[in-house]
Amino acid sequence: MSLSSIRAKKALVETNKGITKEVIDLPVEPFSETSMLLYWNKYAQRLGDNGFKIMESLLLINDPVLNGTAITIELPNEGSKLDFEKELNGLLGHLKGHLHNHDITIAVIVNESIQSKKNFNDQDRYNRLHQINPNIDLLRTTFGLDLDA
Repeated sequence: MSLSSIRAKKALVETNKGITKEVIDLPVEPFSETSMLLYWNKYAQRLGDNGFKIMESLLLINDPVLNGTAITIELPNEGSKLDFEKELNGLLGHLKGHLHNHDITIAVIVNESIQSKKNFNDQDRYNRLHQINPNIDLLRTTFGLDLDA
């Protein structure tokens, strides 16, 4: 170390002391859960269109829950959480920009007991619809619809 390098370092420290960072007021407009879900799904669709199908499915695995400006999403395992956290900054930027609120945070909860409620065949779908509305049987018989076709 030479005396000139020490002087240069001290000069650099002195010049940095005079610099003050600007305080920028970022927007914090209120938003609804519906609008948050709209932009959440748009971001997922954009990822899917760009070929990131795994991330798209993680975003759409279940609906996130909004509590003030904190968004909570449940994922089925730690691996999914790691994949989700890789894309977290992009998602946060998208939501903050479109919802005009820079206080948004996203928390990820791992819930190993999440089971998807998907019907796999026509009979299962019919049973689910019949459970929701028993009049579906009348529709099936009136029009002569068959589940095996």
